[in-house]
Amino acid sequence: QVQLVESGGGLVQAGGSLRVSCAASGRIFRLNDMAWYRQAPGKQRELVAHITSGGITNYADSVKGRFTISRDNYMVYLQMNSLKPEDTAVYYCNAAIIGSVDYTARDYWGQGTQVTVSS
Repeated sequence: QVQLVESGGGLVQAGGSLRVSCAASGRIFRLNDMAWYRQAPGKQRELVAHITSGGITNYADSVKGRFTISRDNYMVYLQMNSLKPEDTAVYYCNAAIIGSVDYTARDYWGQGTQVTVSS
């Protein structure tokens, strides 16, 4: 089986920084695109940042210049700087993974990690 596990969320003051991490594990043949999404209370889940297997990135307009997505082997990171109260949400890791059992590409999600930015 394949699993994504996030870590690194927490409480931070506005203007501060936080890094969330996501580790992919299990029977993985290939890790393709990876991304971070977030969902605030009462709102739909939204894409925050995306990175291809080749390292090409793109960001939601609301986080451009403040957030940086990166990846290394089976890890993906989201460095968040100049945090604002409106960044408060549960952050989810997402990855397109080809498993080594049946070599079928599937979409996987982590369980989420809470990020709270106080004003």
